[in-house]
Amino acid sequence: MNALHSIRNGLILVLIAAGLIACSGDNDDLDEYITEVKLRAGGRIDPLPEITPYEIFSYAADDEGVRSPFVPDTPQAAATGSGRGPRPDTDRSPEFLEGFPLDTLRMVGTLYIGESMYGLIQTSDGLIHRVIPGNFMGQNDGRIIGITESEIDMVEIISDGIGGYIERDAAIALSN
Repeated sequence: MNALHSIRNGLILVLIAAGLIACSGDNDDLDEYITEVKLRAGGRIDPLPEITPYEIFSYAADDEGVRSPFVPDTPQAAATGSGRGPRPDTDRSPEFLEGFPLDTLRMVGTLYIGESMYGLIQTSDGLIHRVIPGNFMGQNDGRIIGITESEIDMVEIISDGIGGYIERDAAIALSN
């Protein structure tokens, strides 16, 4: 058995040595390339771009022509911020369609009953509701001002961000 182990161990050593010799290979082309790169002349590095210093702005509200950022810049904004202008009617009872965001409501048609034209609005739960001018829809106090065959026109009252409100036109077009 000892002789068998020694032969096997010797064979393993011969195979390892052959593998190492095979891996060394011929590196003449690599050595030649490295020598060529080392002999090249070094290039000139461009200087870094000049950094312009940051200009400091000192705000002084006393300067002529400089508006304070805390005062509305238009007379209309100043008027709405002071309590004048449109306001939501907090005394009226909210209508059913005011519980839905306007972008979830779809116009699906119109309906004539006698001389009156009604708009047909479908909510996200699939129910269809009749509306006429004067009804309210959406979550921004949207009042219907007109109904045509192709759309329902509205006026919404939204916050202007400085304590007042402004009116914004909106519409729901007929869905296909």
